Amino acid sequence: MVSRGNWCSWMNTLPLLTRATEDGVTFVMTPKAHVRAPPPRPLGETDLAARMPARAPGAGEQYRFHVDMGTCVGCKCCVVACNEQNGNPAAINWRRVGEIEGGWYPNAQRSYLSMGCNHCVEPTCLSGCPVDAYTKDPATGIVRHSADACIGCQYCTWNCSYGVPQYNPERGVVGKCDMCYGRLEMDQAPACVSACPTGAIAIEIVNIAEWRDLYAAAAAAPGVPAEDGSVSTTRITMPAQLPPNAKPIDLTHIRPAEPHWPLVVMTVLTQLSVGAFATIWMLQLLGASTHLGIAALTSLMVGGLALAASTLHLGRPVHAYRAVKMWKRSWLSREVLLFSAFSGVAAVYAAALWLLGPAEAGPYVPFLQTWGPAVPYLRMWGPAVAGSAAILGALTVLLGLAGVTASAYIYRVPSRPAWNTRFTVVQFHVTAGVLGPLFAAAVGAGDRGWLAVAAASMAGAGIVLLALRFFRLTASDRVELKGTARLLSTTLASRFVVRGMLLAVGGVVLPLLALADPQNPFCLPLALVLAIGGEILGRYLFFTSVVPTHMAAPYLALQSEAA
Repeated sequence: MVSRGNWCSWMNTLPLLTRATEDGVTFVMTPKAHVRAPPPRPLGETDLAARMPARAPGAGEQYRFHVDMGTCVGCKCCVVACNEQNGNPAAINWRRVGEIEGGWYPNAQRSYLSMGCNHCVEPTCLSGCPVDAYTKDPATGIVRHSADACIGCQYCTWNCSYGVPQYNPERGVVGKCDMCYGRLEMDQAPACVSACPTGAIAIEIVNIAEWRDLYAAAAAAPGVPAEDGSVSTTRITMPAQLPPNAKPIDLTHIRPAEPHWPLVVMTVLTQLSVGAFATIWMLQLLGASTHLGIAALTSLMVGGLALAASTLHLGRPVHAYRAVKMWKRSWLSREVLLFSAFSGVAAVYAAALWLLGPAEAGPYVPFLQTWGPAVPYLRMWGPAVAGSAAILGALTVLLGLAGVTASAYIYRVPSRPAWNTRFTVVQFHVTAGVLGPLFAAAVGAGDRGWLAVAAASMAGAGIVLLALRFFRLTASDRVELKGTARLLSTTLASRFVVRGMLLAVGGVVLPLLALADPQNPFCLPLALVLAIGGEILGRYLFFTSVVPTHMAAPYLALQSEAA
């Protein structure tokens, strides 16, 4: 054990301590005059009352948060108070504190932004929710969430440009800040307002019409929220001298996002099923007569497996039926509705192809023709069913393509810039175009040569699309898109290369080899396996490489660097 005298002697030999002593400043943060700062004054009722409005909102008004970044010291008392008030675990924060750095050596600066829910005028979490779990209180303007109605689809966590809704895997539902609605009803300040030791958070009343006008006039300026249509009501007072290169430090520590495996499987297999039915219908119109019924039934089972896998993504799958409720405004509801209709019509179409003649879906059914009593009915109803089978096929394809489009538009949200592009819509349809012909060829339906050419053509388009999307990411000035490009070229680089190779080999090389050697029974089945693997890996990268907008980013005039 080191004695007190020896310890002090050892400490005095430290070069840094010697230099600081010679300079006359023992600690850099200590004032040179060694004047002690007065202790912080306890928060009194008068101070708290100044942070709260003296009246309730009137007509055309609502409550909102006001956050002063110049006063916030990043102590996170508001985060702790919010979690205690709402019983959330440490990992789930309905109020968060973002750290913002900027400047140049030796004049670097750090600021803090505390943010809960912005209680937007047009909340995107509300408009996108498929089960109507969100409501905007008409008297206060507070956006509230109902855990009882929520099914845990997590769509609102993508729809919000500020990342406000938080998914709780233990409860299987989403939660968010409601401005301590219950405390406000009892004339008490929200927990975050009460806990802030510097008074950086306050509640105000805002005139909605005036705020809309200000928002429209000053959109994209520092301190003004994102121009995403939501019209956030939170008012931010920026620091007096915020450096022009200030940005959230989170954007310099980008990690891969959650892969969402149930959605990976669901999207790829539904697109395979739609592409297969489109191929089968075209083969029927062209007069093909080989294994169309088997191909249709197998494709139907693949589609059913995909829809079943999608429920594994829900926190409360037993309530999955609620997802069609808001089909008039939610793309997720439309996807569920369209794919449900697709499955029903596809089942009837597959039955028609199986029970009736495959070439024309007419009355030539070998196993029914051996049963005498069935022959008169086949002669009577066969032609009518034959004419309607082609119509059923067209309706199946139409509903399937509409479902794929709805799937793509689920991900076209401003909070995920890498998803919010037309490339997403095209990519989903290209996946159907690649896997559909390969699937039909693998089960022996139709002309293998024609199907091989169709698959190779679509796969070639997919490779071009993959390259264009990556070049778009690298050439963009948005920090989120550059962050996605950085993930694909570093952390996820090997998987990105393998994805391209699988698409090239499975979608182009093997189908062309099958075209050159029609008697080879292994080329097309192997091509289908590799192509499915490539699309699953591609969809995995789709989810993991996306960089969401930071909660503070919409309020800052960010430069283009992502790191």
